[in-house]
Amino acid sequence: MWWLANPQDLHRISNRISSVYVEKSHVDRADNAIVLVNRERTTRIPAAMIATILLGPGTRITSSAIALLANSGTAVCWVGEQGVRFYAAGLGPSRGAQLLNRQAYLVTRPTHRLAVARRMYAMRFPGEDVTTMTMQQLRGREGARVKKVYRHHSTRTGVPWNGRVYKPGQPFDAGDDVNRLLSAAHSCLYALCHAAIVGIGASPGLGFVHTGGATSFVLDIADLYKATYAIPLAFELTADGHTTERDARTGFRNLITDGKLLTTVVRDITALLTDTTEALSDTDNNELWDDIAGNVPGGVNWATHHAETLTDDAFVAVTGPDVDESLQVDW
Repeated sequence: MWWLANPQDLHRISNRISSVYVEKSHVDRADNAIVLVNRERTTRIPAAMIATILLGPGTRITSSAIALLANSGTAVCWVGEQGVRFYAAGLGPSRGAQLLNRQAYLVTRPTHRLAVARRMYAMRFPGEDVTTMTMQQLRGREGARVKKVYRHHSTRTGVPWNGRVYKPGQPFDAGDDVNRLLSAAHSCLYALCHAAIVGIGASPGLGFVHTGGATSFVLDIADLYKATYAIPLAFELTADGHTTERDARTGFRNLITDGKLLTTVVRDITALLTDTTEALSDTDNNELWDDIAGNVPGGVNWATHHAETLTDDAFVAVTGPDVDESLQVDW
């Protein structure tokens, strides 16, 4: 079982397939693989090699498949069509809370939050000193950088570029071909980043640049890689005449098949939140918080430590009257 397995018994999140998107299919289990069945094909995938499975519209999944994914430490996410909307998520492989506690500490302290945000922007401006810039200045620099990236790939591929067009909630219904492919490629990148965040035990919602959404931190992390992966891919697919959402999804899958991006995402998240590339302990310590003594062990009956100070007046019990069993009615 996931919560009983040693962390070394499960595949590391960075060694797994980033994500599997499923729609209009039946998901079942065969031994230690999940089976995806639809009218066109049947596909088997080892559950332990999947970081996140995204269940889209028209998908049915059996309880045995869910049990297998849970035992394998695979996060299960229920999403809208083409992965655009995020509805709910199950457990990921992490069972410790150290990274989550660290993230919450940083994001709730303005000075520390600004420092993390600056480090995020510094990753996009190598060789530049951003340690004294305000968030307003950093946003301006980032906007100029992204515009330059769009113009560069437009010139490189010969695809006309008239600006980013995006319709919240319906990103594939707005703009020209390259804009729709950008939306599709970004959705794939969001899924990968979400898998990495959940997989190492951080929170998708506690963002440092973005805020107020259930996936704010996902957007933060995805922005670090759009210029390297999603943007050039969208322009190249458009130039080649591949303009469907499926083209973007399969193109992105082929682009990251070597697994290097997921490994990079995990390493960068850990470095941003801990000032180190070493992962924190993934052990479930099962402790109780104490405002005086610090954390104390869980699974202990602490009443025994105070038994000698308790009297009969320390407890109040309320019970109802005895019931005459002969008067009870069987329903």
